[in-house]
Amino acid sequence: MRTSIRRRWAVSAAAAIAAVLGLTACSSGTGGSTAAEPAAAGSPASGSAATRSVTHELGTTDVPAAPKRIVSVSVTLTGHLLALEAPLIASQATPPGPITDANGFFSQWADVAKERGVQVAYQGFEADIEKVIAAKPDLIIGSASGADSTAKVYDRLKAVAPTVLFRHDDLSWQELMTKLGGALGLEANAQKVITAYDQRVAEVKGKIKLPEQDIVLLRDNNTDIPVFTEASAQGALLSSLGFRLHTVDSSLASADSREGGKRLDILTVSQENIVKGFGDSSLFFVSHTADEISATTAKPLWKDLPAVGDERVHDLGLDSFRIDYYSASNVVDRIEQQFAG
Repeated sequence: MRTSIRRRWAVSAAAAIAAVLGLTACSSGTGGSTAAEPAAAGSPASGSAATRSVTHELGTTDVPAAPKRIVSVSVTLTGHLLALEAPLIASQATPPGPITDANGFFSQWADVAKERGVQVAYQGFEADIEKVIAAKPDLIIGSASGADSTAKVYDRLKAVAPTVLFRHDDLSWQELMTKLGGALGLEANAQKVITAYDQRVAEVKGKIKLPEQDIVLLRDNNTDIPVFTEASAQGALLSSLGFRLHTVDSSLASADSREGGKRLDILTVSQENIVKGFGDSSLFFVSHTADEISATTAKPLWKDLPAVGDERVHDLGLDSFRIDYYSASNVVDRIEQQFAG
């Protein structure tokens, strides 16, 4: 997203926090229940004078009503926490790569983390409990799904500080932000950011010229092809802008993503089925470089796709795999540029 717009929204979000300081937290959340009810003062689980009871994937936990030192053990959730203006002091990071900065923070929000002094708790997807302890958190927030899941070490984490874990693979970033806002008492702040984003989507939707064909959102893994469905964050984002997602026949999917599979957001298609599976759809590549897209579309079978011949191949950007407020905003900007009417 353009820096000036993002900072302008951040200022609005900060104003929302100032407006609600001191208010008692109340229940909030979609796609699942997240209790945010004040609990008895002096709860031993939080060590603070006031707590709220939060229901999450691993149970119900009393957390500080106004945490001061949050550590994220999910780099996927860190972007959501930054957008909420949560008091985040440290975060898990990935090994540095094409979609991160030198710290291993995702590029879409790395500059925001730097501005706010967020430290790297540890790098990699194996939780480093000792480094979490060293950060002295009063609240730990993590994931119960994906590569950065810390569900297996939940008992060790909750012995350090109150810990809540949320899934991020079965709901939109707006739903996840609403859940986190409820857990932290930042419901109004979450709504402020979501409202500003929705206004931006409406603005861009009114400017762009949509393709006549439906679209396929995909990655090329050189073996099977993950296709993002309407249940995915990417699918929801493009649908909100008015694009029609192509429905791939489930008979063309690999066995682990047919009906009864564990994931609803991704359906996997084998290379030999792409012509049947994609038909005349325009292609939108998720998290690829321009060179990677060129290499894919030059391969046998891919060259036969109408979208390739008609140059209806689009790049959603390297940061389009893990969707949070920042990356979603960047994707909206790219769609505006590529489909300006």
